[in-house]
Amino acid sequence: MSRVLISAPLLHNQPGAYSERLEAAGFEVVYPPAGGLTTANTEDEIIAQLDGISATLASGELYTPKVLDAAPDLRVVSRVGVGYDRVNVPACTERNIAVCITPNANHECVAEHAFALMLDIARTVTRKDRELRQGIWKPEVMHHLREKTLGIIGLGRIGRSMAIRARAFRMEVVAAEKYPDEKFAAEHGIEIVDLDTLLARSDFISLHAPHTEETAGMINKETIAKMKPGVHFVNTARGGLVVEADLIPALESGHIAAAGLDVFEVEPTPADNPLLGLDNVVVLPHIGGVDEKSLRDMADEAALNIVELHAGRWPAGATINEAEIRETWKW
Repeated sequence: MSRVLISAPLLHNQPGAYSERLEAAGFEVVYPPAGGLTTANTEDEIIAQLDGISATLASGELYTPKVLDAAPDLRVVSRVGVGYDRVNVPACTERNIAVCITPNANHECVAEHAFALMLDIARTVTRKDRELRQGIWKPEVMHHLREKTLGIIGLGRIGRSMAIRARAFRMEVVAAEKYPDEKFAAEHGIEIVDLDTLLARSDFISLHAPHTEETAGMINKETIAKMKPGVHFVNTARGGLVVEADLIPALESGHIAAAGLDVFEVEPTPADNPLLGLDNVVVLPHIGGVDEKSLRDMADEAALNIVELHAGRWPAGATINEAEIRETWKW
């Protein structure tokens, strides 16, 4: 019987539709004994959990060449989410391991989260809550969203979900996207612009680009300098898209009025990260893609990827390296 490791901590010993789907397809469902695997686990700790494992419902753990070489039975890494920067895809491809994501399950969850952060930093919700709990009664004029311009960097599923919510708030929306859905943009009154134009025009910026070699550090001192003074900035994508050492002085000077950050360059971010000490920053521990519905949906979609591949079917739009391994891959 093939064994599937459920590495995501939020699914630890929490069976549901995803585990029922796997068991119905003949898989044995296995949970790590220590509560799941995270970005903090070492290669050796991960390797210790992969003995005899054919597929994983993967969380933030690393899949490096060393890890993959120590897991000869591994056929599928199915991420519970859409990011796969912790998975060495070329190394998986070289070893005929399919890498899957869950593209249909959590885009609305992330968009809701990004919008919540945008509202928070505009209306100073968290900051005023902290002040009032300290005995400080200090009303101030807040910022508004209606009729302001939101710049969305990355108009994929999450970016499009964000745009729909912004239009409902009567915001103008511009987007920078290499391969835009022109029909969607036209239907929702979204203007596709280059990045420099977006930076110069936007009152609010929400980052939804994937983390690649091309996009790494794309928010840096040069691009920040092109932003409109007083801009509000939200990042629910990946911390590696932003050079924190450049973001910090922009927040201290007020060039960026406030930021809502769900992700960081290093995760967990160190307690002495200067961003944590700034009053105009709202910080959260990379939870943007997970609410009770999206977690269920992502787990079930990740399980479906495994079941489909085991049955010889390629899940539509979910396998990152399908083109490279389709002719040679087998269970």
